Amino acid sequence: MSYQQLYINGQWLSPKNGQTFSSIDPSNEQEIAQVAAASVEDAELAVQAARQAFDQTDWANQPKQRAAYLRAIAQEIRNQLDALAELEVRDNGKPLPEAVWDIQDAAGCFDFYADLAEQLDPNHEENIPLADERFNSVVRKEAVGVACAIIPWNYPLLMAAWKVAPALAAGCTLILKPAEATSLTAIELGRIAEKVGLPAGVLNIVTGIGSEIGPYLTAHPEIDKVAFTGSVPVGKQIMQSAAHNVKNLSLELGGKSAFIIFSDSDLDAAVEWIMFGIFWNQGQVCSATSRVLVQQEIYPELLQRLSAAAQKIKIGNGLDAGVKLGPLVNAKQYQQVMQAIRQGQADGVQLLSGGQRPAHLPQGYYVEPTIFVDVPLEHPLWTDEIFGPVVAIRAFQHEQEAIQLANNSIFGLAGAVMSKDLTRCQRVARKLRAGIIWINCSQPTFTEAPWGGYKQSGIGRELGIWGLENYLEIKQITSYSSDQPWGWYTS
Repeated sequence: MSYQQLYINGQWLSPKNGQTFSSIDPSNEQEIAQVAAASVEDAELAVQAARQAFDQTDWANQPKQRAAYLRAIAQEIRNQLDALAELEVRDNGKPLPEAVWDIQDAAGCFDFYADLAEQLDPNHEENIPLADERFNSVVRKEAVGVACAIIPWNYPLLMAAWKVAPALAAGCTLILKPAEATSLTAIELGRIAEKVGLPAGVLNIVTGIGSEIGPYLTAHPEIDKVAFTGSVPVGKQIMQSAAHNVKNLSLELGGKSAFIIFSDSDLDAAVEWIMFGIFWNQGQVCSATSRVLVQQEIYPELLQRLSAAAQKIKIGNGLDAGVKLGPLVNAKQYQQVMQAIRQGQADGVQLLSGGQRPAHLPQGYYVEPTIFVDVPLEHPLWTDEIFGPVVAIRAFQHEQEAIQLANNSIFGLAGAVMSKDLTRCQRVARKLRAGIIWINCSQPTFTEAPWGGYKQSGIGRELGIWGLENYLEIKQITSYSSDQPWGWYTS
């Protein structure tokens, strides 16, 4: 199937510059497809299509029709579940069961926001009591307008759903810019939109090189909203770009989340959740609990059990049965992760296990599950987001120390705490400075609950009702309702 066209204004168009780029299978470093590389001229066509669909059609005033389209998209994703999951594996590298889970979640996300869309009444206005009874004031919610969604490569279709579904539910029109490393399922989403009859211009998909078209889109005066998920450095660039016209902005950025494990924890459960928190999706998860704090009493035994379990993880092509750890997404990410590992070793940080390319996988971007222990607090392995299957572990003595160490980070996306003492878990959870806290688990994510972080982990929240509100503006309408003239200047 061809991926050399852009989906703009309900049509498939070749890039005006005729350029494409390669999509690479990270398991074998072979090309999957050539993908359309949009030019600035193509991006402008997408903006104008979205602008026209918002300004000159009744899309924003038809919540029930929007809900019907969202449900149709959800159903079509389910109809194509196997094909989309396999494509996601080939494009991203993750194991097939994880990809199936992601595609199912993406369909569920569209259904969830279809329900919320149906609850929106374009004529609903809330009366606001005023101290001056001569005035009447109402508040209404309206779609923010044209949105630009820029998504990362770690959960390609799911991250698209997290933005496309609430934006369309709110009544916005949208330009979707997928990561160039993983554009294929986003293009398939365009085919699905076309198949269900989504009105022209409501959803436009422009694939291409982010550094070439990203700044153009984020600074464009006719785009009302930018929603970005990705790295902190790129998020800062987008903030600067959007600041020129004070654009509505939401950012979901990086993390270096801490996982506190107290000595009364079940060791088998602790090992399972540590591995799920850092090795799921090859550690390419913004909320990954990549800093683990273990109470001293169980520290030696937990390290022993964790190392043994990590070395048993089956590594390989995500399409192979039983694989739990696939390749990293591309050569650039592989090199960055391996450089972080090599630097840690050169600096004398103790490597407990992993840290190499698996001997039986000479091709592909594979990295063994990697465990560093007794990591110095100032070392990049402890402070920086590695975004790979690399965990840094330290011991702690008491609760307050663990909380202080966990909070000592520029990030604040997530955190976790494990103990049989649920009162302590609740107490610690409320002291951690992060937007998402897990108790006796790590990484479960639900469409109904808000997602986002404190500090340099971002601005705003996705998912749940909060994700819908990302794409709504609040308008006050105040009327003078007295029969008596105001008379300030005329009396």
